[in-house]
This record gives sequence, C-alpha cells and structure tokens, in this order.
Amino acid sequence: MNELDLHDINAFYGKSHILFGVSLSVQKGQVVGLIGRNGAGKSTTFKSIIGLVPPRNGTINFEGQNIAGLPSHQIAKMGIGYVPEDRRIFSDLTVMDNLEIMKTVHPMLEDGWTVERIFGLFPKLKKLSNNRGMDLSGGEQQMLTIARTLMINPSLLLLDEPTEGLAPLVVKEIKRLIQEVRKHTTILLAEQNLKFVLDLIDHGYVIDQGRVVFEGTARELNADEHAKQKYLGV
Repeated sequence: MNELDLHDINAFYGKSHILFGVSLSVQKGQVVGLIGRNGAGKSTTFKSIIGLVPPRNGTINFEGQNIAGLPSHQIAKMGIGYVPEDRRIFSDLTVMDNLEIMKTVHPMLEDGWTVERIFGLFPKLKKLSNNRGMDLSGGEQQMLTIARTLMINPSLLLLDEPTEGLAPLVVKEIKRLIQEVRKHTTILLAEQNLKFVLDLIDHGYVIDQGRVVFEGTARELNADEHAKQKYLGV
C-alpha cells in the first residue's frame, strides 16, 4: 500500500481554480519530488494534503484513510509533518523552546525523535539552542523548521521549497539533512530546483499550471529534455 495517494484533486482559492485533477502517489520509504516553477501549484497541493486548502473534490488517502477535508491539527496528529515555504518558526522563542513545544503534538514513539537525536542530526542547532528564532540566519531557520516538524514524529514529511533563498553552501547542508532524514521518514519534496532534487528523489512529478504534466523516475526526468525545457526552463 502507498503511504500517500492523491486522486483527481481539484482545489480553489475562492473562485479561482488552482489545481486541476492532480494525482500522485508516495510509497513508504521514498523521497518523491513535486517539481515546477513558482506558481505551478506545488504549495497548493501541499496545503490540500495538510488541510489548509481543502480540495473541492477528489481523494487524499494517507495510510489507507481518506483525509481530504479533515482539520489540519487532526492530519498532523495522524502523522503528516508540514514544513512550509515561509518557515513560521516561533521567532520570540529559543531554538530549544521551538523544539520542546512540539513534543505534545504526536505521541512519543519508542524510536521517535527526541531533542538529543535532533541535535545529533543538526549539530549547529545544538550550538544555537539558547538563541531566539529571530536571531537565526535564513538557513538556520530552515534547519529549525525541519527539526521542529520532526519532533511530532511524522511518518510522512512534506518539505515545501526547502532551498528557497538559501546560499549554495546552505543548500548543500539541507541536502545532507534530507538524505539523513529519509532513513527514518517518507518525504514528499516540492522544489523548482531540478538539479537539487535529482540526486534525492526516487520518483518525480512535474506540475505546471495546476496540472501534473510528467511522471517518472529521476533518471527518466533527467533524460526528458522536452519536459525540462518546456516546464522547468532548464
């Protein structure tokens, strides 16, 4: 059984039709990419999954249960972690407080994420544990957002544009972190940076103007010059 299945999702902002019949699947243990230009529909797809933009029709099956239209907090408790593009850390709280405050969202698993495990994966955050969120750099805030989301022990992690606006060295570190996190958690990754995702994903979907226009492995996507040029501009 797939961990996540979207079938024929149509989503709207008010009267504006944004997603047109989006379908995709994520198998347990995979990293799947949702790739497209800005405004293609990546973030709206994620918001539909997590309940922030409930789909007008279609189904979203997570671990065999249709979660389409459920409240966001309920979906999070079921095991979906969402790392939004705009990060949304608690800027007035310290790094440690940002992590600790998330522990109550999801029951602790026997081999679940703890602050100690998080600091093992994110040693930079350990050094900054007493710093407030507002005092962190963009890359440090992105690390904290991912770390904080892991504290709910998600079985599926939604990463929305994790490299947006980050320097190349920081992007390299984010890639390392994703490679480590994938050992424990299934990941659906939204990105416009094709070069970044090709080394990470098992399977990819290209989205353009709210429609899935390509599906295949990383190798198949890299070999499809037409899709890369037409929909991704590379």
